[in-house]
Amino acid sequence: MANHVSSLKRARQTEVKTAVNRSNRSKLRGILRLLRESILKGDHQEAMTHFRATASVLDKSVQKGVLHKNTASRYKSRLNARVKALATPKAA
Repeated sequence: MANHVSSLKRARQTEVKTAVNRSNRSKLRGILRLLRESILKGDHQEAMTHFRATASVLDKSVQKGVLHKNTASRYKSRLNARVKALATPKAA
């Protein structure tokens, strides 16, 4: 356990930041799960709605330092491709 005043303060700050990061990460995972489920259902309109919300949460995660910007960009690109694939009829 920390003994100095500054290290005690650092420990308190770390606890708060860890809780915030955990909350943000959990929110991100939840919205990603909703989008992936709507893609599996094959509902294009629902998937588009969830994609917009997911893109917003991904961008906010980058601002808050939860994700790297390239990681968020990769997620958005791949998810958008899957959503667009729902709109086009499958070739038999």
